[in-house]
Amino acid sequence: MMVIQNVGSCEYFPTLCIIEIAMSRRSEKQVLSLIKKLGVVRPIDLQDRGIARGVLYELQQEGLVERKARGLYVAMDHDITAEHALAQVAKRVPHGIVCLLTALRFHGLTTQMPREVWIALPEKARRPRLEYPALRVARFSGAALTEGVETHPIEGVAVRIYSAAKTVADCFKYRNKVGIDVAVEALKDFSRRYRGGAGELARFARVCRVTRVMQPYLDAIA
Repeated sequence: MMVIQNVGSCEYFPTLCIIEIAMSRRSEKQVLSLIKKLGVVRPIDLQDRGIARGVLYELQQEGLVERKARGLYVAMDHDITAEHALAQVAKRVPHGIVCLLTALRFHGLTTQMPREVWIALPEKARRPRLEYPALRVARFSGAALTEGVETHPIEGVAVRIYSAAKTVADCFKYRNKVGIDVAVEALKDFSRRYRGGAGELARFARVCRVTRVMQPYLDAIA
């Protein structure tokens, strides 16, 4: 990324050119270091820090940065994890919360492999348009939207995900979307993995208003 506006100066002031090139390379390293720290970046992330959008594109042209999706970039040596899609969604839809099948998968409470990233949005929020990954939007409201939200760092990105207990309760609330068999499987797995989690489960069952629906299945596995 070496751009010298006054080419003629190199003929008469070679020392000045060397200084400009050195400063350019130093700035390039600093920007690349920032990108690595942030993990997944949008051009606006750099602009908010006073870095021109063009710097990101120059780094891409030099093979130091890779475009993963529209408006999303990572350093070429970025360590891609199994949850990379969640980091992408969190950058593009920061007000969304990972939920239902995707949250179950994150917490290891299902054998399902969702092809879409499930996110919870307020009832009146505009549906996001992403080229990738595919989204499945569920509408939440009130305490069912705001309670039980955890923040997990994934590839340098803060990703909001419903807790394991909240997700199980959500699956019973949205059983028509995910299937009652998936909800019951998640309940059984949760009960095995979180021996002391009955209180949390009961609390979120009340939040989601599914206590009566869940009780027969709780009695069956008790």
